[in-house]
Amino acid sequence: MSVKGASSDRELLQREWAAVGRSKRVVVKIGSNLLTSGGTGIDRDWIAARCAEVEQLLRQGRQVVVVTSGAVAAGTPLLGLNHPPVILREKQAAAAAGQGVLMRVYEEAFGSQGRHMGQILLTRDDISHRRRYLNARDTLETLLGLGLVPVVNENDTVVVAEIRFGDNDTLAAMVAGLINADLLILLSDVDGLHQADPRRDPSARPIALVEQVTPQLEGLAGGVGSKVGSGGMITKLLAARKAARAGCRTVLLSGFRDDPIGVVFGPQPLGTLFMAEADPIGSRKRWIADGLTAEGSLVLDAGAATALRQGNSLLAKGITAVEGSFDRGAAVYCRTPEGINLAKGLVNYSAGDLARIAGQHSSAFEKILGFIADDEIIHRDDLVILTPS
Repeated sequence: MSVKGASSDRELLQREWAAVGRSKRVVVKIGSNLLTSGGTGIDRDWIAARCAEVEQLLRQGRQVVVVTSGAVAAGTPLLGLNHPPVILREKQAAAAAGQGVLMRVYEEAFGSQGRHMGQILLTRDDISHRRRYLNARDTLETLLGLGLVPVVNENDTVVVAEIRFGDNDTLAAMVAGLINADLLILLSDVDGLHQADPRRDPSARPIALVEQVTPQLEGLAGGVGSKVGSGGMITKLLAARKAARAGCRTVLLSGFRDDPIGVVFGPQPLGTLFMAEADPIGSRKRWIADGLTAEGSLVLDAGAATALRQGNSLLAKGITAVEGSFDRGAAVYCRTPEGINLAKGLVNYSAGDLARIAGQHSSAFEKILGFIADDEIIHRDDLVILTPS
């Protein structure tokens, strides 16, 4: 079965794997299902072993950031409930109780290696505001420069969506972009991407190398993989795509194998390796693409979609529909006639004004609106292509 985006080129795989081994700045994402004991509590020995592996990377001259889940799982035994936390306030309480426990385990594990760590709690608001985005980057850079290991987690005590969807894969990709990492390691309970769900089909063939995350590859992604975490394979593919835009390779492999972090830097390809884009986008465009939440969508005609792929700005003439309610300066998706999110950018007009000038030439703006803010609806400098082809 041929899958668009996947590659069977063994020489290319070996070259890419050799580049993985040369990575100097690494982000390691650890999911709840790996570091818990039977769904609740924390497996201290497992975390200690992973921290020892990270220490070995540091002694090789690399820099490492750990993105961890597990606060809710760590706090659940402390609540005295006779059931796992289900409603929001129980999950938030578990996160509040468990965050200190989780960080203490990491501090003790790194401390036994003679290393200190620094805790960073992030929310989507921290990423979506440009100044706070840059402040988070500066904090990470300072910790790395001083030889500490930043341990990053979602602030699950206050954030609704991240608890519900458990999208720490995306958080890890954003962190990789923040620090211009060379490599993102996603430790999972499945040993890489397969052409079918290996838990249901033991004969499912693994995919060793992905050149580009395509809609067909996304279609192979299953749903939620464990009762503890709530992120599925699709979040890992989207995280790999975000990392690729930042020029960062991603390796997805099982965290249950022996030495799962250290083996990534060996000569033998393991799991699934996602290639980085040859021409990564800059920091500001990464922030637009991955840091901002889209508040609406603009549906384009075929000509406008082609123009965006060729590096042009978006003009009103090519817009066929406006979806959502947003103000000037908001981030919106640009969708193809087939419904694919082709691009994302910052609009120069509100949704109400855009609905009036969609399909019109800029020369008609003043007559229709009474003013002209910009000739372009989204300037190419504020536009990021999400799906190249």
